[in-house]
Amino acid sequence: MPFIRVTIAGPETGSETVAALQRGITALMAEVLGKRADLTAVLIEPAPAGGWSVGGAAVTPAAHVEARVTQGTNTAEEKARFVAAAHDLLVRMLPGPLPLATYVVVQEVPAEAWGYGGLTQAARAQEAAARK
Repeated sequence: MPFIRVTIAGPETGSETVAALQRGITALMAEVLGKRADLTAVLIEPAPAGGWSVGGAAVTPAAHVEARVTQGTNTAEEKARFVAAAHDLLVRMLPGPLPLATYVVVQEVPAEAWGYGGLTQAARAQEAAARK
């Protein structure tokens, strides 16, 4: 049930690139972080032209990835592999060199603070434990 937001600045990203990024990030969440692909939500958002800067200077292209997962469900090594693989995906998919300050962030959210289908992740864990 992870949620990933990819923000991109630069030339307009075509629908084929958006779809490839969505598929690529979803695959990384499943393969690297062990998340269910069918519950992985990905939002690709454009940033306005001139709206991105690094060190006070406008940059283009630029990108940022924020992935939210349930706290404690991944190891430090898994998160490090995801950061590296997501960065590599951005470099392969986007035109031109990306700035060094191209951040990939894995945010861990407590299980009682988020969920889907009207249930928190903590409630889902409690239900699963009760069935055992």
